[in-house]
Amino acid sequence: MPTTRNIDEAAMRRGARAITQLATIALIVCGALAAPAFAQSGDKVKGAEIYAQRCAWCHGEKGDGQGPGAARLVPPPRDFTFGLYKIKSSGFDELGAREDDLIRMIRDGMPGTSMPGWKDVLSEQDIRDVTAHITTFVELDKPKKQVDYGTRIATSAESIEQGKKLFLEGDRCSECHGKEGKGDGIKSLKDDAGFRTWPRNLTKPWTFRASNDPKDIFARITNGIPGTQMPSFVEPASKDKLTIEQRWHIANYVASLGKTGMRVRPERTVIRAAKLEGEVPTTPEDARWKQAEPATFFLVPQLIAKERFFTPSNDTVTIRALYGDKDIALLLEWDDRTKSIPGDERAEKIADPEIAEDRIAVQLPVEIPKGMEKPYFIMGDAAHPVTLWQWSSGTTKTAESAALAVARGIEKVEARAAAAGGLTAKGAYRDGTWRVVMKRPLAAGDPKDDIRFAEGVFIPIAFSAWDGSNGEKESRHTLTTWYWLLLEPPRGNRPLFAALGVFLLIVGGEAWWARAATARRPRES
Repeated sequence: MPTTRNIDEAAMRRGARAITQLATIALIVCGALAAPAFAQSGDKVKGAEIYAQRCAWCHGEKGDGQGPGAARLVPPPRDFTFGLYKIKSSGFDELGAREDDLIRMIRDGMPGTSMPGWKDVLSEQDIRDVTAHITTFVELDKPKKQVDYGTRIATSAESIEQGKKLFLEGDRCSECHGKEGKGDGIKSLKDDAGFRTWPRNLTKPWTFRASNDPKDIFARITNGIPGTQMPSFVEPASKDKLTIEQRWHIANYVASLGKTGMRVRPERTVIRAAKLEGEVPTTPEDARWKQAEPATFFLVPQLIAKERFFTPSNDTVTIRALYGDKDIALLLEWDDRTKSIPGDERAEKIADPEIAEDRIAVQLPVEIPKGMEKPYFIMGDAAHPVTLWQWSSGTTKTAESAALAVARGIEKVEARAAAAGGLTAKGAYRDGTWRVVMKRPLAAGDPKDDIRFAEGVFIPIAFSAWDGSNGEKESRHTLTTWYWLLLEPPRGNRPLFAALGVFLLIVGGEAWWARAATARRPRES
């Protein structure tokens, strides 16, 4: 007869076997889940096939950045034959990038460039295979060191303030990035290949080539951006050398600059104009603009009509709208690294050859469509003309100006007198941002060739912009597609009166029904 001790020992042995089996199963499952993270090195032969199909169009068959599309891309595609990579986490004095850096760039792409993320097209192993092939274009020793992150300093108000002081100190960072971080420095920059480059607008974190995580910003401050004029701040000979702690403070400050309110939101396609009592604003500084909800849209290069344009510098425009009993006003705001004033020595020093005025234009249909059909988005067409409002920054000899026109196609633009049409425009440039107010009567000119604004109606609206320091003029500019402008009727007491009316109808109906039911009830004998 088994004793209690024997029973306990048998139970313990069964429990031990069960634990061992569960541990084995767990290891197998974890190994299967972790397999992609510890995948073998890529296959160079398979990578060459993928590269020829997906990458050579920009980077070239030989990896020299001379693919068929390279001439129209800004910045130009990476030349892999140099082994020089802008975004890397290897040591600042090492030429090559770590394998993880290359995989990340292929997987996630590089915002603000023509390099897309391939994670939705290529598998993880495909990406590793392409990475293996890219490393065959030049023989480099694998990096032995990684960025020394030290002890990370958490983001705080104190850290951000210290970072700001270091950022501005001796124009350490503001010389190129501007005092507000908008990239409006005082230098004309070129990379090592001679291509024009623009300092990063640090208020637009969605354009960062890696990310706006302080850790990634720390790596850029540490390593610089090889091949560009962004230096390393750990270079021993540099007078601007920074300690690990100082770099974390600047990284935290840069991360804090992001203007999340100016981010493009795909679901926001309507500019909502609020109703004001009295006159509408005529200057960008008017405090009443805070009552208007902003809407931000992408600006893209004009690639349809000759002369086509492929190298933009401005990428978004933000609109606010207000209207009154007689007029409507639009506040247009866009970041522009340069104030382009032809004739100004400082402006011409920074600009490309043949500097032109900065400009912004608003496009509206002459007749508000009753359905979904809109005019052609580039200056309308013969059957659907558009009205164009334009502001220009001026030169050293001429003041800023407003222009008005009606277009029935790209080649059929008829100028109108802006003053006669009631169009006025006032601009202000500060710290890398243009803010321009355009004002117009709700009804002006001949109804046959001028818009009549109406409340509660969705009105198509589009925008174009020119950066005169970037060689943009005439058809060389950026633009948006059609969006919507809505003059929202004032709320006032209308909803209250409507609700009261419905309430009275219901009460009246119930009273009538009760009275009718009483009349039908048989009288008691």
